[in-house]
Amino acid sequence: MALNKGSVSDLAKHEDDGVNGGAGRCRFFLALLLLLSALAPLLFVVVSGFCTTGEGVASNSPSKGVLDDIAARTNNTGTINIKSKEKNNLILTWNLVGVDAAVVAISLPSQTAVAPRSGTHQMEGNYSLGAARRIVREEQYENQLVEMEMVQQDDDTIVKLENANMQASELVNSSILEKYSTWKKENGNKNRVSTIRLMRDQIIMARIYLSVSKKKMKQGLRQQLLVCLKRSRRALGEANVDAELHSSARKRIKEMAAVLSKARDELFDCEFVTRKLRAMLLTEEEKIRRLKRQNTFLTQLGVKGIPGGIRCLSLRLTVDYYLLPPEKRELPKSENLENPKLHHYALFTDNVLAAAVVVNSTVMNAKDSSKHVFHLVTDDLNYGAMKMWFLLNPPEEATIHVENLDELKWLNSSYCPVLRQLKSAAMREYYFKAGRSTTGSSSASSLKYRNPKYLSMLNHLRFYLPQIYPKLDKILFLDDDIVVQKDLTGLWLVDLEGKVNGAVETCVDNFHRFDKYLNFSNPHIAREFDPNACGWAYGMNIFDLKEWKKKDLTGLYHIWQNLNEERLLWKLGTLPPGLMTFYGLTYSLEKYWHVLGLGYNPNINPSDIENAAVIHYNGNRKPWMEMAITKYRPYWTKYIDYDHPYLTHCHFIK
Repeated sequence: MALNKGSVSDLAKHEDDGVNGGAGRCRFFLALLLLLSALAPLLFVVVSGFCTTGEGVASNSPSKGVLDDIAARTNNTGTINIKSKEKNNLILTWNLVGVDAAVVAISLPSQTAVAPRSGTHQMEGNYSLGAARRIVREEQYENQLVEMEMVQQDDDTIVKLENANMQASELVNSSILEKYSTWKKENGNKNRVSTIRLMRDQIIMARIYLSVSKKKMKQGLRQQLLVCLKRSRRALGEANVDAELHSSARKRIKEMAAVLSKARDELFDCEFVTRKLRAMLLTEEEKIRRLKRQNTFLTQLGVKGIPGGIRCLSLRLTVDYYLLPPEKRELPKSENLENPKLHHYALFTDNVLAAAVVVNSTVMNAKDSSKHVFHLVTDDLNYGAMKMWFLLNPPEEATIHVENLDELKWLNSSYCPVLRQLKSAAMREYYFKAGRSTTGSSSASSLKYRNPKYLSMLNHLRFYLPQIYPKLDKILFLDDDIVVQKDLTGLWLVDLEGKVNGAVETCVDNFHRFDKYLNFSNPHIAREFDPNACGWAYGMNIFDLKEWKKKDLTGLYHIWQNLNEERLLWKLGTLPPGLMTFYGLTYSLEKYWHVLGLGYNPNINPSDIENAAVIHYNGNRKPWMEMAITKYRPYWTKYIDYDHPYLTHCHFIK
């Protein structure tokens, strides 16, 4: 819930005639903070009794009579109710079982606090001697720390942000009064984190009063708040549920409540609190944005890396391959490579283990593996490793052929526009220039397109299938991050109705349509394509190579690639030019053939995965990486023999 300039100006237009500005503003920003807390657990705010509205209330502070009417009540179940007798006020109910009623002093003047129940004193009197000694030691240790370090624990950056936002908040003078049912609904239900919520709320209120105490030069009270803040934060720690809280938590709640009650009596300033709440809201939003940028950066950094086990596997296989005599380096059944009656697959990858899973899963689920032929293309670095793996692990009766990308001599810069562009100085300057930031604050889009796959020619070979396999009529293209779960023979029987590409469409409502991938402000795009046309998925595509050659679609791809020299039609990647090249020439396959999202979406329907012919780990969280989505990884690992000597030597762990 961002509070940008537009929303601020809109808010400034609303004013309630029956209530003065200061108290109304306080309640309004109270509600804003509560809404934010539902979106980001970083901020849990409670302000009960901060501002009380009513006719005739002064703009800067509530009337003393209204404050005196606020009462704390505790029922027999341990539920604490803080209610105002003013009918327009909020009603806040905490359900805290086992916490003394005295904690209601968190936001009340000291004279309104309720005495603790006798049962609690009895419980506290039953400590063992060892527990008592431990408590004494803890108190002594904490007192030493307080004497040595009386500094506020807020990060300097956050303090600067809050100060800047405090200044910005002074420009806003508006109020919107509502009956905030969200407040009551959020806080009125019993839950397992009620004590944690209370402690976090106390910490935030203490931070507010710290600012007020500094402004009003109340050094003694400021020091007390600092001590309580330090102790409460230590007791809270990294707990996410009440059961994880330190044993001293209840004591810290009572200590903080007493200090906050005193602070309220001495320091309460509704106008200042309003500005502080607004500043905290803006600061938390900025923290969330910064964390998102850092997450994007770290994710992209992780995607670039190759796991050590895979590097080890490739190196070991390469060494052993070149130790073989030349006559033993050839894969068998080369006579099947151009037989159009067999089922041919194309797989372009530099990942040996990923290629092994694609081949193994296809063969193991095929009704007749002898009819399947796999055409693999890899780079010069992994060529030996790829061949050695399949020499050692032939896939039943299927045929395997491995080619070296660097040996495709016809694929050169003069013929292939994207190869020329990838080698250009302008491209290197745009994506790798020294002045471009590589920190967590980098643009998410620029980080995404620095992924090596976008700059690898292996990723663009899919547009040259008729040139690589000129004697084949049909071929099934597979990405290396897929797993085959059913026999795919039926795909060669699908009537494409004169179209070239058989693929599963990905659009849902307004998502994944052409306007998501292409720049429709460019006249070339706007003139040729419908922005609402449905996108489709690369990763499992059946191509009619005869129709492809008739329509010269590789030539059409070259035209679009040349027009995109300055990246004005689309960014890097192969899906946008694929959508353009096969526009009007794509046949929609049934969705069960290809289920996507296992590399980023943790909420895929399990039945969709089980019924899918092919599952696709598209996204950053690949199954061979530690960052993989755990519940999807077994679909991939079931096709790997972790007892294989090479995998054991390279320390692969299931």
